[in-house]
Amino acid sequence: MIGRGAAAAALLALTACGPVSVEQAERQCLGRAHATTGPHGEVGVGVNSKGNALARLKLGVTSDYLMGRDPSAVFDQCVYQKSRQPPTQPLYSRSDWKN
Repeated sequence: MIGRGAAAAALLALTACGPVSVEQAERQCLGRAHATTGPHGEVGVGVNSKGNALARLKLGVTSDYLMGRDPSAVFDQCVYQKSRQPPTQPLYSRSDWKN
């Protein structure tokens, strides 16, 4: 028999997997759609107090980009998977879409 604490923890875990609001899904999926447009990263160069050169490189590439997927299709699918609803407007007509 499952104790009350274990049952509550299981219920909480299942709730975390449930659909989110379409607005929240759109905010979460915007970054995924943007990552579809190409490799993204940053480069940092500097010098420390001892005169030593410092460098940093961070590069990210998504499988959506490698597969040539359309950012709008990625956005639509992501929003639907997270909210079980279609986006409120197409990706390319959003004011916060910059590409």
